[in-house]
Amino acid sequence: MSSQHPRRLIFICTGNLCRSPMAEYLMRHHLRGVRGWSIASAGLFAAAGLPASAPAVEVLSEKGIDLTPHRSRLLTKDMVDSAALLVVMTRFHATELKARYPAAAGKVRMLSDFGDGATRDIPDPIGGSVEVYRTIRDEINSALLDLVLFLKGGEFK
Repeated sequence: MSSQHPRRLIFICTGNLCRSPMAEYLMRHHLRGVRGWSIASAGLFAAAGLPASAPAVEVLSEKGIDLTPHRSRLLTKDMVDSAALLVVMTRFHATELKARYPAAAGKVRMLSDFGDGATRDIPDPIGGSVEVYRTIRDEINSALLDLVLFLKGGEFK
């Protein structure tokens, strides 16, 4: 792609209310000043237009990030086709995404794949306490730091 058209990275979870929006907004924060990537999120089973969960908003605000503008959206074929990288939270998400969009299988990666090589699911905090959300936020953030290194390292062009 030309430098005028950023590559698109989409974070995907179930409802696009907790994990993927936290990943999207944290990643935007980490990539401030880095050109070439457009960051979004969506859900495999999302209802459109819902705000992020209140605890997700709260735990990102602790990091100085405002999640209140987020509205959930359902992952579409156009989104999948436009993405350079589709980053999912769980093995189930990866399996479901590849089943729906087999041609996109090469673009699907689990968020935990970018770290120490120990692929693991990022648990869904929905319905959990703020402490549970804080733990998930920190787990996502740690994995994102590895993803940023991967993107900046030129492994993904």
